[in-house]
Amino acid sequence: MDLDLRIVVVLLPLIVAGGWALFKIGSAAISQAQAFMKK
Repeated sequence: MDLDLRIVVVLLPLIVAGGWALFKIGSAAISQAQAFMKK
């Protein structure tokens, strides 16, 4: 059980950082796509 907790503690920040990066990239891509569609 102790090992599971350590794995979660290690992976959680990576998952959060990855999700945040995907969110930022996704929102930028969506805004660019919307700007492109308006032209």
